[in-house]
Order: sequence, then C-alpha cells, then structure tokens
Amino acid sequence: MPLYFNEDQAMLADTVTGFIAGEGAIKPQLRRLRDGNDTRGYDPALWKQFAEMGLTGILVSEADGGLGLGHVEAGIVLREIGRNLTPSPFLSTAVVGATALGHASEDLKGRYLPGVVAGESVLALALDEGAKHRPERIALKAERAGNGFRLSGRKDFVIHGATADALIVAGRTAGSDSDAEGITLFAVPKDAAGIGHNAVRLVDSSIASHVTFDRVEVDGGAVIGEVDGGRAVLDKALAAGRIGSAAELTGVGGGAFAMTTAYLKTRKQFGKLIGEFQALQHRAAHLYSELEIAEAAVIKAQQLLDAGSSRADLMVSVAKAKASRATNLAVREGVQMHGGVGMTDEFDIGLYMKRDRALAEFLGDANYHADRVATLSGY
Repeated sequence: MPLYFNEDQAMLADTVTGFIAGEGAIKPQLRRLRDGNDTRGYDPALWKQFAEMGLTGILVSEADGGLGLGHVEAGIVLREIGRNLTPSPFLSTAVVGATALGHASEDLKGRYLPGVVAGESVLALALDEGAKHRPERIALKAERAGNGFRLSGRKDFVIHGATADALIVAGRTAGSDSDAEGITLFAVPKDAAGIGHNAVRLVDSSIASHVTFDRVEVDGGAVIGEVDGGRAVLDKALAAGRIGSAAELTGVGGGAFAMTTAYLKTRKQFGKLIGEFQALQHRAAHLYSELEIAEAAVIKAQQLLDAGSSRADLMVSVAKAKASRATNLAVREGVQMHGGVGMTDEFDIGLYMKRDRALAEFLGDANYHADRVATLSGY
C-alpha cells in the first residue's frame, strides 16, 4: 500500500487542517484553558464542533450512527490536534473508547455511542495501576455480586477520568494479577456510588485522575464483550490508542519543527540569519528525516490495522516507539535552536516539549514499545 493519503483522505486532511488551526489553536484553547485554571481539560463547545463535522464518529460504525471510517482518517484528525496542541478528548473518547464500545452489547452501545457521536459525551480508559504503563498487570478486583459485579481497587492517570460520562474499566474476574486472561471490561457510569477521584494537572496542562473504586456495583449489562475474555477487546482498544497517540505525536513533532524552521529564517545573529549557519542546517535536515520516517511508520501501522493484518500489532509498537523518539528530538532541538527564549513561557515551543512528555507516556513509552517489538519478533 502507498504511504500517502487517497483522494478522500486528502480532502479530509484539508478540511481538518483549517478547522483545527483556527478553532483549536494554542492561544484560544490551550493557553486560555490553562491560564483560566479550567478543570475539565477541554472545551465542550469545541468538542461539539468536532461532532458537527462528523469527526467524533470516525471510528463508530455506520450502524451505530458514525462514519465507519478507519485509523488512517482518525490519525489525520490527531495529527492536527498534535500540531496545534489542541486540548481534546478525541483520543480517549472517539478512538479508545469508541473502539472498546464497538465490541459491546447493543444496549451498552446505545447508552453511550450516540452521545459520543453528538459531541455530548466523553469516555476515559481506566487501565494502569501505577506510574508506568503495564497493561499486563491488572489487580483491580471485579467480584460477582448478584446479577452484576463489585469493583474494588485503583486506577492511575486516567485521562479525562474526572469529567468522563463513563469509564472503560479493566478488572480482574479470574486468575492472578499478572495473568493474561481473566480480565473483564466494564463501562462504569460516572455517577456510580463508590467512585472517588483525585484530579491532577499533568505537565502539559491536561487533566488526569487517580480513581478509586470502593465496592462499586455495576450490573451485568455493563460488561463489554465476554466475562473473563476482555483481554482481546482491551488489546484492540490499546492498538487504536497507541497508533492514535503516535499520530498525535507526529503532529506535535511537525508543529515544533515548523515553528523552529520559521524561527531560523527570522532570527539574526552576527549579522546573519541563524538558518544560514551550516551546523543548524544539518540538524534541521536530520530532524526532517527522522520525522518523515516516523510519519511513514505511523501511516503503515494505520493501514495494517484497517486491513486487519496479523502484522498490525507489531507495526503499531514500531510506530509508537519511532514517533516518540522523533518527536522528542524535535522538541529538544526546537528549544535549543530558539536559544534562551525557548525556555520562556512567552514562546510556544516549550509547550510542545511539555505535550511530548505527557503524550509519550500514554499507553507505553518508547522503551516499552521497543521491548515489545523485540518480544513480538521472537527475541
């Protein structure tokens, strides 16, 4: 498959680029929400605009009211979100949450997907139980109680957890904490008794929550997929979230690179534009190459996921690892080439570095995915 957009995807990219660059730009969104100490982490009015353009339903099937498109199209939106550092629940809701609920019962889909498509609902994945992404270990207990389950435990760094209408929760219904099987996924409504939140602001000003479950009771209809068989659905949601975060990372890297090259063309030192210095030209050329490779890896992984390829899982981790490293290089080079002003809040380049640090950790950092590539390759 060619590593570029087809005609329909290119049209979507043209539309999304203008929309997000205008409505989702740094000053009217990220800086306004941060400086106003907004506790939601996103603008509901902008989320509604996403829905009016059909973007919230990209990965929702047509039968469920969405567009029924794929990860390539979702990635187009996420790149522009990353390029503009737009605070948005798109990744957690329209990508991870929608993918998980796509495997739910018709009743459960009917509870939440219409709200997602309409831009009225937000979903959050409650998975990790520590500082690092370790989906192999799930200790939160989900014990049978009547015709449902009782959840007890803790989940950490749940993005949009405190404001989500529902949490997609991975709980252990059988086996030991590190067993691959014995996992069940639940859609837990935000008003369920026994849920506690400790909301925290991350380095990029997004809002996450440490969530406690104190004997939270849900009915049997809250189960997504099969009891004890949630790992397969979780893996699909993780693949969607990982490639989505990789796409957003390439947007962050691309935005930082564009800002940096623009600065090289305007800043003068010793009577010359600093972009005329060969050392900086070499660094910029190297960075451009790394970002192009990362972009190619992301598109390839998206195409394989959309095609249902058996190689998709491996390529998703390749893409997340490469995008993480390339974008980290982009933001570091950006701050350095800006010089001292790059360390000030007045210049936006530092905001790209902060977003990179938070997003790189989401669903596994570069080291996690490099190790996963080795494992899946038989090493």
